[in-house]
Amino acid sequence: MRDTEGEGGGGGGGGRDKISKSEKDQSWIPKIIKKRVCTTFVEDSFSNGALCQCGGARDAHASVALGDYFSTAIVNHWDSAQHSSEYPTDAFGELQFAGASKRHSYYLRLSWDTPPSMVYTLMTAHWGLPAPNLVVSVVGGEGRTQVKTWVREVLRQGLVKASQSTGAWILTAGLREGVGRCVGEAVRDHATAASSVSLNKVVALGIASWGLVHNRDQLVNPQGSFPAKYYVQNPSRDSCCLDNNYQAFLLVDDGSVGRRGGETGFRAKLEDYISHQRTGIWGSGSIDIPVLCMLVSGEANMLERVDLSLKTSMPWLVLAGSGGMADFLSDVLENLSSAPVVQSSGEGDSEAGPSVDLKDRVAERVKKYFPAEAETDKLVERALSIYQNRDLITIYHGEQEGPNDFDTVLLKTLVGASKQRASVDASPYNEELKLAVTWNRVDIAKSELFNGDIHWRYEDLEDSMTDALVNDKPQFVRLFTENGLNILDYLTYGRLESLYRSVADGTLLYQLLQRRLVERLGTAAAAPATSTVEPPSSKVATDNMQSGPVMEITLFERASKLLRGDCLYRERRCLFPWASLFIWAVLQNRSEMATFFWEMAGESVLSALSGCKILRELSKYEVETETKLSMKELAQRFENLAHDVFSSCYRSNESRSFTLLIRKSPVWGGTTCLQMGMGADARLFFSHDGVQSLLSQIWWGDMKRNTEVWKLLLTFFCPLLCYTNLISFRDHEDQQQEEEGKPNEDGPGRDSDSLYGTTVFSFSDIKHIEADSQGPITPRTATIRGMRQPRPPPKRPFIVSRWRQFWFAPVTSFLGNVLMYFLFLLLFAYVLLVDFKPPPPAGPAITEYVLYFWVFTIVCEEIRETFFLGTMTWRQRIRVYIQDVWNKCDLTAIILFVIGLICRMFHWSYGFGRDVLCVDYMVFTLRLIHIFAIHKQLGPKIIIVGKMMKDVFFFLFFLGVWLMAYGVANQALIYSYDPRLDRIFRRVFYRPYLHIFGQIPVEEMDVGKDWDMPCTDNITLIEDGAEPCRTLYSNWLVVILLVIYLLVTNILLINLLIAMFSYTFSEVQANSDIYWKFQRYNLIVQYHSRPSLAPPFIILSHINLFIKRTIRKVPSVKIHHFVLQLRGKAANRLMTWETIQKEDFLTAQNKIQKSSDSERLKRMSVKVDGLVKHLTESRDFDHRLRALENEMEYCSNALSWIVDTLAQGSTFKPPRPPPTIRDAFPCSSSLS
Repeated sequence: MRDTEGEGGGGGGGGRDKISKSEKDQSWIPKIIKKRVCTTFVEDSFSNGALCQCGGARDAHASVALGDYFSTAIVNHWDSAQHSSEYPTDAFGELQFAGASKRHSYYLRLSWDTPPSMVYTLMTAHWGLPAPNLVVSVVGGEGRTQVKTWVREVLRQGLVKASQSTGAWILTAGLREGVGRCVGEAVRDHATAASSVSLNKVVALGIASWGLVHNRDQLVNPQGSFPAKYYVQNPSRDSCCLDNNYQAFLLVDDGSVGRRGGETGFRAKLEDYISHQRTGIWGSGSIDIPVLCMLVSGEANMLERVDLSLKTSMPWLVLAGSGGMADFLSDVLENLSSAPVVQSSGEGDSEAGPSVDLKDRVAERVKKYFPAEAETDKLVERALSIYQNRDLITIYHGEQEGPNDFDTVLLKTLVGASKQRASVDASPYNEELKLAVTWNRVDIAKSELFNGDIHWRYEDLEDSMTDALVNDKPQFVRLFTENGLNILDYLTYGRLESLYRSVADGTLLYQLLQRRLVERLGTAAAAPATSTVEPPSSKVATDNMQSGPVMEITLFERASKLLRGDCLYRERRCLFPWASLFIWAVLQNRSEMATFFWEMAGESVLSALSGCKILRELSKYEVETETKLSMKELAQRFENLAHDVFSSCYRSNESRSFTLLIRKSPVWGGTTCLQMGMGADARLFFSHDGVQSLLSQIWWGDMKRNTEVWKLLLTFFCPLLCYTNLISFRDHEDQQQEEEGKPNEDGPGRDSDSLYGTTVFSFSDIKHIEADSQGPITPRTATIRGMRQPRPPPKRPFIVSRWRQFWFAPVTSFLGNVLMYFLFLLLFAYVLLVDFKPPPPAGPAITEYVLYFWVFTIVCEEIRETFFLGTMTWRQRIRVYIQDVWNKCDLTAIILFVIGLICRMFHWSYGFGRDVLCVDYMVFTLRLIHIFAIHKQLGPKIIIVGKMMKDVFFFLFFLGVWLMAYGVANQALIYSYDPRLDRIFRRVFYRPYLHIFGQIPVEEMDVGKDWDMPCTDNITLIEDGAEPCRTLYSNWLVVILLVIYLLVTNILLINLLIAMFSYTFSEVQANSDIYWKFQRYNLIVQYHSRPSLAPPFIILSHINLFIKRTIRKVPSVKIHHFVLQLRGKAANRLMTWETIQKEDFLTAQNKIQKSSDSERLKRMSVKVDGLVKHLTESRDFDHRLRALENEMEYCSNALSWIVDTLAQGSTFKPPRPPPTIRDAFPCSSSLS
């Protein structure tokens, strides 16, 4: 045949110098996939020897096919298996429809006996088609059959819409004729209307006979076409051309030309193979892919196709009223269902069979629907065989029922077929539930399965729950949880591991888990001690990020082998199931799923902040912009949730909300809300009034927050004033009595706040707890442990307690450091300006030695803050220290000071050392900005200045480009030769920079002005350093460039900088308060942990700390900032209270959402749809009543005619006269 020549019409056109990636990926196809070529010419008796029975002309056959005259003579019927041979396929690759769209379709020419597994792998793995959740094979309606209007609507609004909601493949012939064209247009319309990010895209797959396709020569190219240009003549008419609305084409080759049905066998095998594959991601679903055959119209030869697939338990949906075979089967199955049927003992081949009456009635219908068929006996046998498998067939009256509920019809059809294959012990509704989960149709599940009529067991929901989790179907997870699934029984550590193993390849989480697994296998491969029940910290993004329990240990098989010796933990229940699932969902950036798990988990504020932190850390590693943006949006959503829930808690009870912020969580690795919020960069959360109120109480310690600053300063210089009433202090005993006297829900006069633990606001409180923890149980520690004791704690003397209340407050420490820092800067300035002596032995002076000691104490404090605070490793502490901008400033200042100190000690570097110290003084002075960040007015302005510094860098870039362009040109035009580099740099960069501020040497720039500078044109003198003379002839261009330069810089660039500053100010001003409140937390934590004495006296505090920690071994309490640990009843009551506040918040949110305009429109739309449905049903009743009236009218007329006939006869005399015509229609008139 011509196909063997290897000449492509349009597939191999153009230059092929560069081989595309697709071509490389599919170069193996001709080695495995074959085509078929007719090798035996079997003469067609109707063509006078011009054609073969394969449909090809004699000239198109090779000489081998024409040579064997003897075999040709004895063959009466051409058979593809015997009379055709296989050759490597010569038509595959990508297909571009000329004049249609730029989207390419895939195509492949293959033999009819190609293994379907190979083709399915090619489509899903190499072509990238998404694995289906449903396959609908539309059979019939081929050729130029006119498709009825209602069938088009069923295909458009029913089939394609339902397939789009389930993620289905639709199989047709893929040609621009009949039903195939209607399906293609419907897929195109729905793809256009659907959003571009739709997850469930419909895949239209065309399976046609190769010899039937028009213009198939354009697809031929032995090396593959990427793409092949395919031209369609007159696309408005029906033809056997390929339809451009299909994503892929399988062109089945049986060696024939122009004959239909060559693809039937392969199509049936492909459908059967797909029906045995699993749904979900990588086949992770709980059921096989459901495959449904849909019969539209059809010829008589379709009976064999239907019968063979029914014997493989393939369900069928027949569109009654579409014509042809569909009408015949619907008539047989519906009208003959009452006839007696004798079941055969075997497969229908034994003597026992259907009754003669049923056989005759089927034969009558065969003659009625197919009068032109000669072999009616075979059709009757096929019809009877189909009738015996009628349970797998569903009749759909689309003209009467409408296409709106077509998805429910599909579901019930597949469920009915699956019930025939289900085991006896299985629940009859399990398959229906699994299909609903696979299609993600929670509406069907609610209306049909979870309406209260069915009692679901845990075993029935277990597999479907896993399917819903893995394939991201949160609505089903919520539905199962609300209908009897106990998450404590469901989530074991082994199942949690399986959930992490289902993470898709190529995702960020998969890469991080793989990296973590390699680290764990390399460091502790033989340590199965990872079966801890508490969630260990996982280094996903930072060292502080928390992860689920044992989530990445067994991601790969080699890790499983290491753990097979001790895997008992896998059967244990997960202690915190909702929190573990929340982490699992957040790590995969599943918004709706993570939100539901957050609603179910406890510690809602801390959980939301944890999700926010995880997502923001993951977004730093994400490469794809869209995914990164979605992570940031979800992180902001969780921060908003934490803010809103805490607002509800703060409005309910202020003291309990404070306890909530500093409570140590056992679920999240012992962290608190403040620590997690700081790690998550939750600025909105920190800007909340409740958080700021807590920080203010910590900041002021035991002093009242309305204390004026001048009182503190006065007391600072005269410490004895702290014992007077100048400063007001909070009285804990009075507060406790007032709180105990307040009635609450726990009973009259009972202190409910004590049940939630004592909130630590001041250093004295910590000292009380520290002292009390070493002695017997006191009321303060008892409330922390969830117990109550009536004995009050021992009191310190007033002199000691008041002294500690004033000096150990963070605000006092802050003011002391500010005052001493100003003194430090004054001393530094004095040394540089007045008392900076020469190197030894003449210097340094005493004041300079004091300055050295002062800096030494500052260095000691920086070392203490870096290495002796917190529980992190040294590497982590250094990393955290370096991340802070002001710590970098401190480090720079200290390094410069050390360099300057060393250099000033030697005569040869004395001047350089003094210069370094002068620069270092600027750095130390700039450090004041951080100190004033606590101020309410200056703090936000400092934030704005920091943002504007970035604008300055962009401005300097533009200015530098323009300045260099002008400076070089100006220097070259004024001086023809000047080799001295110092003058060049001054005149190229420095002088144009001064031009911006108005310093323009006109006498030097303009030769018309007199210049008293002596100059020369002698090159030798110029090289020796003499001033060169100006160039006269190009001076006019210098003046023009000066004007342009001043115009651009002073008007354009300066105003651009002002506009940038204005935009930054207006943008940051709205959020500057939020930024300032967030930074305020860092400052409060810093001074809360600092000793009360400021440098240089802080060395005394360091010595005291050294004695207590190293010699006396007294543990530090301040090592944990603002941490309170609750146990027992106190912790449970706090969690219960927080859960109640969260539920109240969610209820209020649901009310707001339901009252929104969009929700009202949705409810109105549902009501309108129900009303339209009722109107449609009433219209059907109206049609039926009219039909009944017509029949009654006919019966009345017939009876009248009988009465008239009998009245005219003389056979017998009636006893009474006949009724009148008026009395014959009372019922009809009443019905009408």
